[in-house]
Amino acid sequence: MVRKILHIDCNCFYAAVEMQRHPKLRDKPLAVCGSVEDRHGIVLTANYVAKPRGVRTGMAVWQAKQACPELVVLPPDMPEYIRFSQMAREIYEDYSDQIEPFGLDENWVDVTGSVGLFGSAMTIAREISERIQFELGITVSIGVANNKVTAKLGSDYRKPNAITRIERDNYREIVYPLPVEDLLYVGPATRKKLNQMGVFTIGELAGLPLDILTARFGKIGRILAIFAQGNDISPVKHTEHTAVVQSVGNSATTPRDLVSDEDAWIMILLLSESVAQRMRELGSRCTVVEVSARDAKLQTFTRQQKLKTPTCASLEIARAAFALFRKSYTWGQPIRSIGVRGAGLVTADQPVQLSLFQDDSRLERWEKIDKAVDGIRARYGYGSICRATMQADPLLGKINPKDDHIVYPVGYFGG
Repeated sequence: MVRKILHIDCNCFYAAVEMQRHPKLRDKPLAVCGSVEDRHGIVLTANYVAKPRGVRTGMAVWQAKQACPELVVLPPDMPEYIRFSQMAREIYEDYSDQIEPFGLDENWVDVTGSVGLFGSAMTIAREISERIQFELGITVSIGVANNKVTAKLGSDYRKPNAITRIERDNYREIVYPLPVEDLLYVGPATRKKLNQMGVFTIGELAGLPLDILTARFGKIGRILAIFAQGNDISPVKHTEHTAVVQSVGNSATTPRDLVSDEDAWIMILLLSESVAQRMRELGSRCTVVEVSARDAKLQTFTRQQKLKTPTCASLEIARAAFALFRKSYTWGQPIRSIGVRGAGLVTADQPVQLSLFQDDSRLERWEKIDKAVDGIRARYGYGSICRATMQADPLLGKINPKDDHIVYPVGYFGG
């Protein structure tokens, strides 16, 4: 049986919700932006009045206002966006129990088993589109295809408020001329490498010999070929499917540029505390530590290291991440944002091979200290206790990385 997959993308989601809440802003250029004061001052999303005037997602607020002086800027209201996202999902659930989110504003819906009851996939797509607009007051673009990757191309193909069917009979006609970066998971770095090989469209990628792709990209080369040829077979997860948590991470755009190892250590320690606390809440320990950073020119690097012993001790995670950072970064530019991740999670009660050359009781003591700090903060608030290191820079040290964050639309990252 040929699968019938929908990819449903809420158009300019954050801005659309705000226009629904504030009808007087519907005809005005509008952007939902992060806080300038906290250095999250970027455009998270803009409406279709602002976009033709040069306002783009990821643009700094000052740039957006320079392009469109009359731009109305609103702060994000995540609880409200989550509420709208849940209401949209409730509509999707009337047609299928196979729904997989891709951020707050996008979902794949497998309606293969529903066509006998509700009509063709296109009929279901039209009905969902009409219901979203009537019941929620926002619009969606929907891609209809036989797999997830192609359905995503369909929802991106025409916006706003459009439905695009891409299947075998019209796949090459629609998809092959598209830029290669339109393909899911082809980010800026992959696009650049493909362009250097003379590959600029999805059709050119689909026609590239597999041995050339695998020689250049390894295993990901095979995946790119499969996606470009429209042969994705990955399933849409069931509504009741709960993914096993494989990693826990946190990152922050810093209130000022980091210019020294001392600055980086404070931020890495803060982030490691939040990551370790989350792992303890999950009853997990990590076996891999990863650090990432983005400099003032928006160049990013990521490094990771396997640990000798699984841990959820914040100091152990911080030391490993900081060692990776110092080994990898030479301060050619100040750092604007930094992140720490614990990966390869295992259960906290998993037996561990003791080492003859390492004091494993040290990790136990650190974890006990962390748990005591968790208890104090739970009772008296996050700021009730902190490491003395944080007092070296009150501006950085006051950050609460566990609770202070902004959820960015998936599209912001660009792969």
